[in-house]
Amino acid sequence: MGTTTTSRTGDPAAGFTLLEILLALAVIGLLSAVLIGGSARLLATKPLTPDDVFWKAVAQARKDALERGHETRLAFDLKAKAFQITDVSGAAESVALTNPPQDLVAEFLPGGDAPSSAALLGGSLVETQTIPSVSFYADGTCMPFRVQIRSGVGAHVIKIDPWTCAKILTPLNPDGTPVLTPN
Repeated sequence: MGTTTTSRTGDPAAGFTLLEILLALAVIGLLSAVLIGGSARLLATKPLTPDDVFWKAVAQARKDALERGHETRLAFDLKAKAFQITDVSGAAESVALTNPPQDLVAEFLPGGDAPSSAALLGGSLVETQTIPSVSFYADGTCMPFRVQIRSGVGAHVIKIDPWTCAKILTPLNPDGTPVLTPN
C-alpha cells in the first residue's frame, strides 16, 4: 500500500494532478486562439471607400445589362450618397456608401483625355462639364466615360475603358511620372 501525502496539519494534500494542469492549459490555449483569430478578422475588415463602392456599382450595372440583355444606366444620387442602377423598364437598384463624407460627390464625365471644362477648386483641378448617367450595354461594354470623385479638397478622375468597363491604367516612367504620348 502506498503512502499518502499529507500537509503539516495532517489533512490530505489538496493539489492538481498533471492531467488537470495540462487540460486547463489546453482550454486556455484554445480560447485564446479563438479570441485572437476573431479579433484579427474584425480588425482586418475595412470600411469601403467611395472608389470601392463605385467599382461595386459598375460591376453590378454591367452584370445587370448582360443578364437582362438590354441597356442599364448608372447615376449618382447626391442626396442619398448612393449609386443608382436603372434598367429600361425603370426598375432601380441602389448601391450605397456607409458613412459617406457629407461633401462627397461622384460625377460622370464624357470620355476622352483632355478636360473639356475645368476649374481650380481648393487647389484641385475639377472638371465642370458632367453627364447625368452612363450606359452599360447587353454585350458587356459601356459608353466611354470618366468618373470624378470629390471629397473635401481632394478630387481624382478615373478613366474607364469602354470595352472592358475597367480602369485604364496610365503607363509610368521609371521615375514614377506618367508617360506623355504625342497627340
